Amino acid sequence: MRILFSVLSFFALPSLLMAQAKTSKLDIVHLTGDAYVYSTYHDYKGSRISSNSMYLLTNEGAVLFDTPWDSTQFQPLLDSIKLKHGKQVVLCIATHSHEDRTGGLEFYRNQGIKTYTTRQTDLISQVKHEKRAEFLLKKDTTFKVGQYAFQTFYPGPGHAPDNIVIWVNKSKILYGGCFVKSTEASDLGNLADANVAAWPQSIKNVQQRFKYPKFVIPGHQGWSSRLSLIHTLDLIATYQRSKH
Repeated sequence: MRILFSVLSFFALPSLLMAQAKTSKLDIVHLTGDAYVYSTYHDYKGSRISSNSMYLLTNEGAVLFDTPWDSTQFQPLLDSIKLKHGKQVVLCIATHSHEDRTGGLEFYRNQGIKTYTTRQTDLISQVKHEKRAEFLLKKDTTFKVGQYAFQTFYPGPGHAPDNIVIWVNKSKILYGGCFVKSTEASDLGNLADANVAAWPQSIKNVQQRFKYPKFVIPGHQGWSSRLSLIHTLDLIATYQRSKH
C-alpha cells in the first residue's frame, strides 16, 4: 500500500503544482543579479491574466517597476520583499496610466514610498480617475539608487499614448511593460488606447536606443524570450493586414 500511495502521489504532484500555480496571487521569480520579476493576476474578459512587473534591489532599498494588478497584493508584495531580502521599497515608477500599472500608486505613496509617472501619464490618469503618483517626470530620466542606475525612455505611442520603457544598463534589462507583447501572445490584446499605426516606429526607436538587451520583460504572459520586440512587430503587421 505504501508503494501504491507513493506512485499515486508521484503522478498527482504535477497536477497539484499546476493547481497551485492557477490559484497563486503573487509569484516572484529571480531574473538576474538583483532583479526579480513578480506577477499578479486579474480576471479580464472571463480569463485569469497574469501581469508582469519588476523590482530591483539596491543598497538603499528596493525599486518597483509598476504596481500589482491585484489590489489584494499591494501589501503582500512589500511584506515578501522585506521577508525575502530584508529590504524596504523606496521608489516606484509606473510605465503608463492603465490600472495594471498604476493601481498601487496611492497605496504606496501613503506608505512613504516615492512614486513616479510621466506628466503625460498623470494627465491621462486624472481624466480616467486612475491612481496618481506624487512625482512627475517631464522628460526621459536617469535614476541613481544605491549601486544601480536605470533610465526611463518614451519611445512614442503604442499600446498607450503614454507608455514608457525602463532600461537597467548594468544588467542589460529592458522592462517593456505592456508596450511589448510576449512571444506567447497571439494578438495585441487591449487596444482601447492604442495607436497601432505609430507602434512599429516606437518599437524601432527602442531597438535603436537599447540594442543588446539580455532580458526583455513584457507586461503580460511569459518573458523568457528576447524576441518579444520582434514578435510585437509581427503581431502589429498581422493586425494591420487584417484591417485592409
